[in-house]
Amino acid sequence: MPEVLELAGADVLVTGAGITGRAILAALTPLGARATLTDDSPSALTSFAQQGVAVIDPADAVERMSDFALVVTSPGFPPTAPVLAAAAAGGVPIWGDVELAWRLDQSGRFGPPRKWLVVTGTNGKTTTTSMLHAMLEAAGLRAALCGNIGDPVLDVLAEPADLFAVELSSFQLYWAPSLRPAAGVVLNVAEDHLDWHGSMAAYAQAKARVLTGRVAAAGLDDPVAAQLLEESAAPVKVGFRLGDPAPGEVGVRDGALVDNAFGHGLVLAPTDSIPVAGPVGVLDALAAACLARATDVPAQAIADALAAFRVGRHRAEVVAVADGVTYVDDSKATNPHAAQASIGAYPRVVWVAGGLLKGASADEMIAAVANRLVGAVLIGRDSKVLGEALSRHAPDVPVVELVTGEDSGVLEKAEPDETAVTRVTRMVHIGERPVADAVMAAVVDAARAMARPGDAVLLAPAGASFDQFSGYGHRGDSFAAAVRVAIG
Repeated sequence: MPEVLELAGADVLVTGAGITGRAILAALTPLGARATLTDDSPSALTSFAQQGVAVIDPADAVERMSDFALVVTSPGFPPTAPVLAAAAAGGVPIWGDVELAWRLDQSGRFGPPRKWLVVTGTNGKTTTTSMLHAMLEAAGLRAALCGNIGDPVLDVLAEPADLFAVELSSFQLYWAPSLRPAAGVVLNVAEDHLDWHGSMAAYAQAKARVLTGRVAAAGLDDPVAAQLLEESAAPVKVGFRLGDPAPGEVGVRDGALVDNAFGHGLVLAPTDSIPVAGPVGVLDALAAACLARATDVPAQAIADALAAFRVGRHRAEVVAVADGVTYVDDSKATNPHAAQASIGAYPRVVWVAGGLLKGASADEMIAAVANRLVGAVLIGRDSKVLGEALSRHAPDVPVVELVTGEDSGVLEKAEPDETAVTRVTRMVHIGERPVADAVMAAVVDAARAMARPGDAVLLAPAGASFDQFSGYGHRGDSFAAAVRVAIG
């Protein structure tokens, strides 16, 4: 059981004034801690100060770091953030909100410690965690859905739950070194958030923290995840794969999910009942089943949960079908690995992509899906990076790059060959409209011109959204609204 510091009367610095920061402050107050909040946004600090919260400028927090017994950070702050670097240099412990929640739960402060079932990965976390929660509820178990998917874990500690279905990002895991879940799964690991972690190895090791409990599970079709499972010291190790499961694995046989780890070839559910298109839906269901079976959820509950499951917003969500073309919002595909999985669900795709790649390369994924692409519409800060990758690996795919600045022009002129493809940049005329609305209207116009009956116009951006939108939800909503306007 992890040590719980005596926080009554202790001075604690909280970094981050967002949803997580609020949850941390709310958790610290009944513990008797003297919390002080810091954030890079002066306006956010002013708002909290007006509510009676003690606040401090980050620069002053660095200077006064020796005054604090503990720092509890929101997950978006990297280790290189000046205030956290100062804490580390001064020997001040740094916990994330998940670390604080884990220690409080395990201490018995909220009753008997819960079983934590934790999901992480580059792609598919939210869908898998939602499937897992549905399976637990279908089995009649009291389970709370929390973490990166919705409510912070700190906010559900007082709920009457016996299990937590927890989605955790690499950021949250990095700041939760004591976490030892009852069962944890790494879905897959591909380049993402390298600007935060500094290297692929560091990113993978953060993910591996879910494999430190009693049951460790990972996707065997993903080489990095499979290696992390092999290196895990967990007493029980379970792999899942799209193929026939060997002993100790969960997989697919004769069109059904089969448990050959906790059950001897036990059939769990038919694959055609999974309401998520393509192999990625099967993999997510397999991963959720691994954790559910680790806590003795019966096969019927798993089958019932999958049959009733509905995909969440902005996760391969079909927003319209018109003139034989399917329009799909997968705005949550915020890295190349997720975009590749999304494209793989459709045979012919007009791909809408762009945003912030966060240091990840798109070359490998574009090479893998080039034969499915019939067109691409690129937006956002890293659109040129994606355009160059398309030129290298999918040179026959027509590409339109949409820009909102002064840099419009032809990216690449057509070769003097009747089969050559013109790749162009087009200026988006904003007018009186918000930038997001103007961009998405232009996206849909360009995509419709490329699409033919049987095609999917797929928003699977491969990048974060904050260059042009307030978040992936705003980006997806803008796309869906533009589609509705365009098709009438």
